[in-house]
Amino acid sequence: MRAFLGFVRKETLHLLRDRQTLAILILFPVVQVLIFGFAVRTDVRDIAIAVVDPTPDVATTELRQRIDASDRFHIVDLASSTAGLDLQFRHGTIRQALVLPPDVERRLGRGDSLPIQLLTDGSDPNTGGIMQGYATAIVQRWHRDAVPAGRAIRIETQSRMRYNPTLESSHLFVPGLVAFVLTIVSALMTAISITREKETGTMEMLLVSPIRPTAIVAGKVMPYIVLGFVSVLLVLVAARTVFGVPLRGSLVLLLAESGLYIVTALALGIVISTKAPNQRTAMIAALAGLMMPTLLLSGFIFPLDSLPRVLQWLSYVVPARWFLTIVRGIMIKGAGLATLWQETLILLGMTVFLLVKGSRGLAIRLG
Repeated sequence: MRAFLGFVRKETLHLLRDRQTLAILILFPVVQVLIFGFAVRTDVRDIAIAVVDPTPDVATTELRQRIDASDRFHIVDLASSTAGLDLQFRHGTIRQALVLPPDVERRLGRGDSLPIQLLTDGSDPNTGGIMQGYATAIVQRWHRDAVPAGRAIRIETQSRMRYNPTLESSHLFVPGLVAFVLTIVSALMTAISITREKETGTMEMLLVSPIRPTAIVAGKVMPYIVLGFVSVLLVLVAARTVFGVPLRGSLVLLLAESGLYIVTALALGIVISTKAPNQRTAMIAALAGLMMPTLLLSGFIFPLDSLPRVLQWLSYVVPARWFLTIVRGIMIKGAGLATLWQETLILLGMTVFLLVKGSRGLAIRLG
């Protein structure tokens, strides 16, 4: 019993001396509770919607005012035709479009039916269904108030889900798994691998070798780059053959963007390894700093529009947010580089910054 208590005391003192690991273990539950509490939302707010109104009049102005007054929507475009809707959906600047027929006020006065079309981005099936319900409810309330007393005017609302008509949940989660898997394979394993080399002392042997720090980094991460590409190919094959997730865009572009994100994740792992004193700290830091933000702050599970403004700003520094937009854009929407160039440049900038920081940090460690 005395030996056991002595062993417990020794482990406790060892943990208390490892201040970085202890700080992460204390802060991690608090941070995750706060993020989960704000991120787990079933409602959707601030939905970007476009209204196509060929002949604006008093009735359609009233409808637009009701939509804009709702805390669920904000009108980002008022057009006279549907010509530019497809490009806006692909860019993600709108998530819904309400297409009104011409001469709405005259139709209401004559008692004609109103063929209204409601287009919704269904790449996120859960959010798409919620958005469609919100918009339909506003249109129905407006129509009920706009119909003259004593007249029964029929409204024909044609709802259509773009990119995912059957609302398959696999269209949302399977592309997101590409980012999740690459984060595990690339960032986590790289952080643990380099930290293990430092912890066991083998990294000291590099001091007497002519190998430059950049070459050391390249040699350590090369196997994980190959493993990352293999993981991407396996996920894509499973997505197509098992779950029926389409690949509407370019496979070459998707592999190129995946390669960019692999390097980004590897750079994150290198940065973590330069700061972590041991493998335990590296693993916890990677889990807390990479995997949880990938799940919660990238749009993988919860729509970013439903997050508080502070968490939306915080999501801008999460590389998986930009990569998920790219993957879903290529696979589900068939978008090309002309549409996704901004996300690609942001991801490239993050990669360069992290590589420079990680290489300098490793060089200082080696020095």
